[in-house]
Amino acid sequence: MITPISTPASTERIQVVDALRGFAIAAILLLHNLEHFDFWYTPQGFPSWLVNLDKGIWDTMFFLFSGKAYGIFALLFGFTFYIMQHNQAKKGKDFRLRFAWRLLLLLGFGVINSAFYQGDILTIYALLGITLIPVAKLSNKAVLIIACLLIFQPWEWGKFLIALTHPAQDLADPASWAYFGKMSEYITGNSFIKTIAGNLTNGKAGVYLWTWEAGRVFQTPGLFMIGMLLGRTGKFIFSGETKRFWTKILIISSVAFVPLYLLGIGLTPGNIPNEALLRPLSLIIKSWSNIAFMFVLIAGFVLLFQKSTIQRVLNVFSVLGKMSLSNYIIQSILGATIYYGFGLGLYQYTGASMCLIIGLALMILQWHFCKYWMRSHRYGPLEGIWHKLTWINSENNK
Repeated sequence: MITPISTPASTERIQVVDALRGFAIAAILLLHNLEHFDFWYTPQGFPSWLVNLDKGIWDTMFFLFSGKAYGIFALLFGFTFYIMQHNQAKKGKDFRLRFAWRLLLLLGFGVINSAFYQGDILTIYALLGITLIPVAKLSNKAVLIIACLLIFQPWEWGKFLIALTHPAQDLADPASWAYFGKMSEYITGNSFIKTIAGNLTNGKAGVYLWTWEAGRVFQTPGLFMIGMLLGRTGKFIFSGETKRFWTKILIISSVAFVPLYLLGIGLTPGNIPNEALLRPLSLIIKSWSNIAFMFVLIAGFVLLFQKSTIQRVLNVFSVLGKMSLSNYIIQSILGATIYYGFGLGLYQYTGASMCLIIGLALMILQWHFCKYWMRSHRYGPLEGIWHKLTWINSENNK
C-alpha cells in the first residue's frame, strides 16, 4: 500500500519527483533553444572553430536529453495521475471522469501554447492521456503487460515484417516533411498573426503526423502507465527496498543502452539498403535506446537525491518542477519572441553555442521567477487555474 501523501515519507517522495520534473523541464528548455523552437536553421559564415563548437554542443545535448527529457516528463505525467487517483480513492471517489475533464483543460492550455510553439506536447498528452482511464483499475501485472506491448512498438514491427515479405516496395518520404517544409513561410516573416495561424494549422498537422511517424503514439501511453506503476508500488518513497530497485534499474538500463545505441549507429543504408526494412527498425532501436538512457538518468537522479549533500544541489530543480506547466508555456512564448521573425528573429544569427547561453539565461530567469512566485502561492499561475477548474464544483477546490 502506498504511503498517504501527508506523511513525511510521501513528502520526501514528492520532493524528488518535483526535482526530477524540474530537471526534465530545464533540459527541454535547452533543447528547444538549440532547435530555435522547432525551426531548425543553421546560420552560415561562422568561423570553423565556432562551427565545430556548435556541432559538439549540439551532439552532446541531443545525446543526453533528446527523447529522454520528454520521456521523463511523460512518465511523471502518469505518476501524477496515480497520486490524484489514489487520493480520491481514499475518499471513496472515482477520479476517472474528473481526469477526463482535466485532460480537456490541458488540451486548452496546449492549444494556447501551440499558437507560439507548434511542437507543443500538451495537446498530445491531453489526447493520449485518455489511455490511462481504461487501465486505471487494472492489476499491476496487466498494466505492465500493456505498457510493454506499447513500448515494443507493434506497428513498426508490423511494417518491418511486411517489408521482409515485400522487399521491393518503395517508401514515400514521411508525410510530416511536407508540412515542416512550409514553416519558413510564416516563421521567418514579421507577422505575429500569420505565425500563430501557421503554427495552429500547418504546424500542428506536421507535429501530429510526426508523433505518429516517430512511434510516440505508442511510446507515450506506455510511459504514462510505467509512471502510474511507479506510483502504485511506491518507488519514489525512499527506503532500502527502493534504493535496491533503482540500483538494479541503473545497472540494467546502462547495460541495455550500450548495445542498443551501438546497434542504432550501425543501422545505415550501407548496412541495410532496403529502406522499408531500415526505417521501422531504426525507429524501434532508437525508441528503446532512448528509454534505456532515460532510465539511466532517472535512476541516477533518484539515487543521488538520497545523498544529503547532493540532494541540496539537485533540489534546485524542485521549484521549476512545481511550476512545470507555467514554465513550459512561458518558455514557448519567450522562445518564439526571441527566435521567430515576428520578434527578434535570432534564428538567423545563433548557432548551438549562443542558443545554449540563451537557454541557460532563460532557465535562470525562470528559476528566480518561480522562487518569487512560490513564496506567496501554493501553485504556479497556470497550475492554480488548472487546479481550480479541475475541481470546480468539488470540495477539493479550495
